[in-house]
Amino acid sequence: MLSNVDDVAIGNTLRVIRVRRGLRQADVARRAGVSRQLVGHIENGMAGRYPLGAVRSVAGGIGAHLDVRVRYRGAELDRIVNSAHAALHASVAAYLDDLDGWTWLPEVTFAHFGERGIIDILAWHHATRSLLIVELKTELVDPQALAAVMHRRVRLGRIIATEQGWEPLTVSAWVVVRKSRTEQRRLQAHQSILRRAFPADGRSMRRWLRAPRGSISALGFWTDVSRGGLRPTTGAVRRVRPSGSRS
Repeated sequence: MLSNVDDVAIGNTLRVIRVRRGLRQADVARRAGVSRQLVGHIENGMAGRYPLGAVRSVAGGIGAHLDVRVRYRGAELDRIVNSAHAALHASVAAYLDDLDGWTWLPEVTFAHFGERGIIDILAWHHATRSLLIVELKTELVDPQALAAVMHRRVRLGRIIATEQGWEPLTVSAWVVVRKSRTEQRRLQAHQSILRRAFPADGRSMRRWLRAPRGSISALGFWTDVSRGGLRPTTGAVRRVRPSGSRS
C-alpha cells in the first residue's frame, strides 16, 4: 500500500489530467483494468488505501506516470543507494579481473547525435574482439526502460568501442541485478518483457565469458556482493585505462 504520500495531491492531479483528456472515470477504469469506484476513491484522496500497482494502473489509464520517491534522513539515502551500487560494481569487476583475456573500463560516457549516457562497465575480449556492455542494477524499477536503454547501447556499441581504440566483431549486453527476494519477484512479474530482451541467464553468461562466441544478451542475479559474487574478493579492483595501442 502507499503510505506517507500526499493522497489528496495525487487524486487532484489524476482528476485534472483525466478531465483535460476528456475521459470519464469509467473510461479510465476500463483502460486500467480496475473498477470505476476505485478510480473515484483515488481521485477523492484515498490512494493510500490501495496497492501501489493499482494506483499506477489508474495513472497509466490517463497516460500519466506515478513517480513515488523514498525519502530517508536527507542525503543519507543517496549514500546508501550509491554504496550498494559501488559494492556491486566492485564485485563484478573483481570477477572480470579473474577471467582470462578480458579487460574493462568503468563508467564510460558516450554521446552520439544526441544519444548519450554512461555505461557502468565496458569490457573487451581481445582474442575474439568481443565487446560487452554491462549494466549494474540494485533494483529492477522500470523493465521497459531498461530494455530500451540496453538496446540503444548495443546499437551504438561499435561506435563506443572505436572511441576506446577497439574494433569489435560482436557486441553483447549483460544486466547484473543484485539478488533479493524483491528483485526476483519483479523479474517474475515482468518475465515476458525482460526475457524477450535478455533471453540468456546468469549461468549462460558465465559460460560465455569463459569462451566468447557470437553475441549474447543476458540478465542474471549477483548473489553475494560482499564476497565478490561467485568467490571471495581478493586484492584491489584493476581499472584498465584506454590506450591507442589497443585494437
